[in-house]
Amino acid sequence: MAGTLYVVATPLGNLADLSPRAADVLRSADVVAAEDTRRTRPLLAHLGAHPALLSYHAHSPEGQAAKLVARLCAGETVALVSDAGTPAISDPGAELVAAARAAGVPVVPIPGPSAVATVLSACGFGADRYLFLGFAPRKGAERDALLGRAAREPWPVVFFEAPNRLAALLDDLARVAGADRPAAVGRELTKLHEEIRVGTLAELAAYYGNHEPRGECTVVLHGRPEDAAEAAPDAGAVEAFARARLAEGHSRSGVVRDVVARFGLPRNEAYRLVTELA
Repeated sequence: MAGTLYVVATPLGNLADLSPRAADVLRSADVVAAEDTRRTRPLLAHLGAHPALLSYHAHSPEGQAAKLVARLCAGETVALVSDAGTPAISDPGAELVAAARAAGVPVVPIPGPSAVATVLSACGFGADRYLFLGFAPRKGAERDALLGRAAREPWPVVFFEAPNRLAALLDDLARVAGADRPAAVGRELTKLHEEIRVGTLAELAAYYGNHEPRGECTVVLHGRPEDAAEAAPDAGAVEAFARARLAEGHSRSGVVRDVVARFGLPRNEAYRLVTELA
């Protein structure tokens, strides 16, 4: 009979957040597939667990998932873990889960900590509905399009970001969503220096521009105000925004992208407006 693939949520920082069920699975597993074995090894030592510890991450050699599935098909139990939180969320673990299911292997989730739920619960924005976009593209039209979509959503939007790119993300969000849009940044979650800071995008961008953050960051953009979401873009506001961006020395193509991202105008309409103003 095939073994079982357990998808195990591990602590974001505080080891006391590991559930008893997760601890039992990690102690009894034949294999633990870890995003970073250097980070998982101390957790296993804390539990007194001694499984085979294998590396499984975005840059693993081709065929690593197949090797793990072969072990599952041979009857071994495999626990999949990420560095922190729930695997397969902005994480290559989803590929292993899909491969295991395709091979007829049972997949059992062991729920627990999640950075997304942790920050949403503490920022006060409400989360009856929210959109999770993971890590934004680093540059280019794809980044502009994704941030523009986030700016127009009526519910909170959650991003993950590396600390060295946090200030740039906040600056770009302020550009497309408005400097006064509320947002929240969570970092070092559940650790000694945990910080969940809430303010406008302008305030947060200025703060993290002057205080280099440490630790992985979770950003929540407040949903677009209801009246703004329902109303068509004000032509005067669009023109004023475009004029200001041109006056600051931005290229026509860059201003077109900004207008599309912030106001949701069709690209040809934004292009016509910017060309006339220029």
